[in-house]
Amino acid sequence: MIQLSVMLAFGRIMAEVARKFKQPAVVGEIIAGLILGPTILGTFSSDTFDLLFPTTGASAIVLDGFTKVAVVMLLFIAGLEVDLHIVFQQGKQALFSSFFGLIIPFLLGFIIPYSFPTFFGDNGTDHLLFSLFMGTAMAISALPVIVRIMMDLKLFKTKIGMLVVASAMVDDIIGWMIFSIILGLIGKGGHIAVGYTLLLTIGFATFMLTIGRGLLNRLLPWVNKKLAWPGGLLSLSLALCFLAAAFTEYIGIHAVFGAFIVGIALGDSEHMSERAKEIVHQFINNIFAPLFFVAIGLKVNFILNFDLSLTLVIIFIAFAGKIIGSGLGTRLGGFTWRESLAAGFGMNARGAMEIILATLALEAKLINEVIFVSLVIMALVTSMTSGPLMKWMLGGSKA
Repeated sequence: MIQLSVMLAFGRIMAEVARKFKQPAVVGEIIAGLILGPTILGTFSSDTFDLLFPTTGASAIVLDGFTKVAVVMLLFIAGLEVDLHIVFQQGKQALFSSFFGLIIPFLLGFIIPYSFPTFFGDNGTDHLLFSLFMGTAMAISALPVIVRIMMDLKLFKTKIGMLVVASAMVDDIIGWMIFSIILGLIGKGGHIAVGYTLLLTIGFATFMLTIGRGLLNRLLPWVNKKLAWPGGLLSLSLALCFLAAAFTEYIGIHAVFGAFIVGIALGDSEHMSERAKEIVHQFINNIFAPLFFVAIGLKVNFILNFDLSLTLVIIFIAFAGKIIGSGLGTRLGGFTWRESLAAGFGMNARGAMEIILATLALEAKLINEVIFVSLVIMALVTSMTSGPLMKWMLGGSKA
């Protein structure tokens, strides 16, 4: 109880400080974790840190459970942000932008670590899977951060804004599917053959985004009419989220993928109002999200595991991959070079999604703590620079 109290209170304080400097709340919450964790508190008062956050025992197990639930819920609300109508509206342009914005960062993220394994650290895992993970980490974007940036810059309803959001949606769906499969290949599921796992994954995603989406669209009016609002909708939405998460975990794909796909299916319904989405967002973003992001700082000593050269290389790969890939794809879609580069900067925001990805990979022992720290720093740098760079490239114009 004391752990949760300290994490929520301090996470909120630091999130408000971050907002004062016009930075995402996640930046403040991670800083809160660094202060409470082994990086600062553990360095200057190890006894206090060990007393407050023991690494073994019941409290450590309970806190780990909270953070695992938080990850599933965070991917659920990320799915709620996906609007398939926007993707379909953008058509060929979104296809170009998302394809090149996915494939070029993925190739850069795969080839460079695969070619220089010593530089990126060999932690005893399958080197091919490690390189596939790094490719996925470079390819994924943070849809919630991108949507917020577009709104802040008053670009959300513009042609370029809709294109960036649509492309990020496609990239996230494919990226999370690839990552979930990678986790399955290193034995997260285990009792179902890989071939069946792939078929079940594709089948589940296809079903939920077609027939399942239609069924939910018919069910929601009954839920809104017959059950207490918003309690009924909130309870059933999260029940479905956890059920889908359990199913994908069972078939050998990480639980977050099931939550993400159900979020898309629910959020795309015309009967899931913006007010209902906002209630779900507020509930998760202000309770479970701070616990997860503060817990990031509790896992690792960011000073001892900081490698400047590695961090700079990962930041360079992240910027180069997204700006070249998304920029080229957007240009082929018929936009000007300035608009195309602006789209690349917009797609470059990694934010919370990258941090979740890195955390799951660390827990699966796919990456070591040094890579983890570099990925977290990269996620923060790309999120903080995405909006200003996009604004600078557009020069105040509204495309």
